[in-house]
Amino acid sequence: MSNSIYLEYNFKVTPVQPASDILIAELGEVQFESFVETEDGVQAYIKKEDWYPNILDGLQILSNPLFSIDYDYSEIEQENWNATWESNFNPIQVGDQCVVRAPFHDKPEVDYDIVIEPKMSFGTGHHETTYMMLQHILDHDFKAKSVLDMGSGTRVLAILAAMKGAVTIDAIDIDNWCYLNAKENVERNNCSYINVYEGTADLLIDQQYDIIIANINRNILLEDIPTYVKCLKKGGILFVSGFYKEDIPQISERCKEVGLKFEKNLEKNNWVAVKYVF
Repeated sequence: MSNSIYLEYNFKVTPVQPASDILIAELGEVQFESFVETEDGVQAYIKKEDWYPNILDGLQILSNPLFSIDYDYSEIEQENWNATWESNFNPIQVGDQCVVRAPFHDKPEVDYDIVIEPKMSFGTGHHETTYMMLQHILDHDFKAKSVLDMGSGTRVLAILAAMKGAVTIDAIDIDNWCYLNAKENVERNNCSYINVYEGTADLLIDQQYDIIIANINRNILLEDIPTYVKCLKKGGILFVSGFYKEDIPQISERCKEVGLKFEKNLEKNNWVAVKYVF
């Protein structure tokens, strides 16, 4: 188990929305890796080794006159962060079919009951992007499909794909804590055949998939979409999220360059999850 030291930033934001969503997106661009939304703002976490004194200087939202943002920060041991995260973790229901919950929550009467121990991982279903990706998976046929889940966090998307009948599933995340947490979660949901890897798109050599799910951020997607297409079977589907509605033209142009066609998108609080076909 990692013994990393994290810095916890407490941001007080006025108005809370849409400023909190914008803040989270900008923090993600400078290596903050986990977030807890609070009543008055955001708690954000970054490994001490990735931090530097002027890390917030490039955040445009901090100089935006439409928002008032105050913050402080402190060091926190990873195991203490777990307790904070779990205390804020409530079950989430996606439509009438799927619930994402922790082991200490009551078992619901739904088709897809996903049990995760969130720990340090991003991707519990609470954030709009994960929620919409779960919606996409619920709305599509995964039976006997081969699937790649990039930036997989807790592996909640891979787990739902498995529950919907996918037979070959690879799940990749760059973060070691996500990797370790994911191995626990796939076993907890009787999906131990999901292949869990720690790394980046560089691991994708001579792989072929029917469906690729990538919930990361705009810049990484723009860089890695050509790699995804090399791994996508003809007629396959690429689901992408982790960016705003205003970013769709740039993402779609990149997809068009490599032969992908826009089909539909979901939108929630200006975040989007987009479907492209090959």
